[in-house]
Amino acid sequence: MNAIGHDMPAASRTVGRRERNKQEKLDRITAAATELFAEHGVDEVTTQQIADKADIGTGTLFLYAKNKGELLLLVQNATYADALIRGRAAADLLPEPFEAVMAIVRPVVECNRKQIDNGRTYLREMAFGDPEEPHHRDALNLNAQTEEAIADVLRRDERIEPDAAPVLAHIVSAIAFITMAATVNAGSSVEELLREIGDQVRVILPR
Repeated sequence: MNAIGHDMPAASRTVGRRERNKQEKLDRITAAATELFAEHGVDEVTTQQIADKADIGTGTLFLYAKNKGELLLLVQNATYADALIRGRAAADLLPEPFEAVMAIVRPVVECNRKQIDNGRTYLREMAFGDPEEPHHRDALNLNAQTEEAIADVLRRDERIEPDAAPVLAHIVSAIAFITMAATVNAGSSVEELLREIGDQVRVILPR
């Protein structure tokens, strides 16, 4: 009897190998960019340094991300996704809507503040980057998922009309975005940012 691999059509084996190679290169690029951005900050790192650390050519690098901003989105999206998972889990344990909303916001602020310049650049890329680029689309999708999670929490409050919950969630998201991105807050700690966001969110929620 032939081995399973031998039964597989040659074209399928080739496609599978190609996809594995692509994923391996993407993983190397992500790891290299993550390390360099964390150590030096996005502004001090070149695409050539990332390509060298990932052991690929710059031409290959640009097949996965067309510029440094897209590379930052690639790196930050992964930590943002993890933050959203943690925030949702924490919110599920809190019955009070305001506390649950802030439980979602907290890990997002924490991951955005791991490296302040990187976090602020990420927000700028999200706001002004090319929405046709895949990593930018992923960032916008993560932001939409965050708003959905906040809206789900707000629907627990009977005083909030179901149709109003997504609108309020969008406002909360905008408050967090502007607070984190503002130059005046560049030196603010995570707790200071959360206090400022929380003060604004309290105003728009029923009391």
